[in-house]
Amino acid sequence: MITLNSKILDSKNLTSYQMNKFLILSAFFIFLSTKIFANPNIQARTGILVDYHSNEILYELDPDAQIYPASMTKIMTSIVAFDLLKKNKLSLDDKFTISENAWRLSQAGYSSMFIMINDQVSVENLLKGIIVASGNDACVALAEGIAGSEANFADMMNEKAGEIGMTSTNFTNSSGINDPDNVSTVRDIALMSKYLIENYPIYYELFAEKTFTWDRTGGDPIKQGNRNPLLYKNVGVDGVKTGYLAVEKYSLASSMIKNDRRIIAVASGFSTKNLRSSESLKLLNWGFRNTNTFEISKKNETFFELDTWLGTKDKIKVTSKDDYYVTINKKDISHLTISIEYSGPISAPIDKGSQIAKILVSKKDKVIRSIPLFAAEDLKKVNFFKSLLTSLNYLIWGDV
Repeated sequence: MITLNSKILDSKNLTSYQMNKFLILSAFFIFLSTKIFANPNIQARTGILVDYHSNEILYELDPDAQIYPASMTKIMTSIVAFDLLKKNKLSLDDKFTISENAWRLSQAGYSSMFIMINDQVSVENLLKGIIVASGNDACVALAEGIAGSEANFADMMNEKAGEIGMTSTNFTNSSGINDPDNVSTVRDIALMSKYLIENYPIYYELFAEKTFTWDRTGGDPIKQGNRNPLLYKNVGVDGVKTGYLAVEKYSLASSMIKNDRRIIAVASGFSTKNLRSSESLKLLNWGFRNTNTFEISKKNETFFELDTWLGTKDKIKVTSKDDYYVTINKKDISHLTISIEYSGPISAPIDKGSQIAKILVSKKDKVIRSIPLFAAEDLKKVNFFKSLLTSLNYLIWGDV
């Protein structure tokens, strides 16, 4: 990700008392390659590639087609637990008793942690069994321990999905095992993945763990590797989750980070495991090769100082209330401009937090992003006599 270094262009042509100001900022970009690659055309039924910071979609392939999310469901199972941990309503050291219902999943040929009936298993181990080993038995054990039943837990999952904005998703179980009503889309899975990374960064580190060893009851310890094949390629992927169902074939939600920039890819309907790995990596690499993300403004950091009129200071600092980024194809970088629009000079008094300007991000003279800017401080009006003197000076001498 690139941070903009900006300066005012043609500032000598902008007088202090212009009523509609456009301060044009120049952005300097350094990158190693300007080669533009064709769209990746991945061999999947549906897919999406999203920039984590700007939320811009870099590539999509029928992203709203309904899918069976399979074990990608376990992302939401983890989120529900992480949310309780974050709110101190659950502890990693809490232990749940394993029911026969949970144990049976370990005996049915599904991916499992291999827990036994009446085992006392900590939340931490269950989470690792879910995230690393993709254990369906661990999902049911965690769901029952938290909500009393898997059905109640599914209600919690759907409530969180609604909160996140996953409008095309319905969860009926905690593991993603085959159920015609357990459905989602790659768009929703990408949204869920970003929510996970953004809101639970410490717990998200579990998704990067490559192995988990469970010291099971009545047998030797079982060491299992993470099902995410991209973790082993050392290319910057640090999560998220694989999935497989016979009716859906292979799927993968993955996230790659390079130079502080993160991209999330989700695709489903790969015909083989190898294609799931190679095509997902191709999609991620395509995003980094062909696009750049630029930091436009940082929350509560001074973006600029604007001219004022009849204030106790000649300028006032402006800031944005959120972090803002823009992602653009590398071939369009030379056409990117950033400007500040405001009616100025801005008359005092000015209240801190009031919107007094906006950033316009344009490509080929077309505005692609408008960002509000707010006064970072209060600015009082000068007293009557100083105000009168300033006005007289302006009438006599003009811009002073």
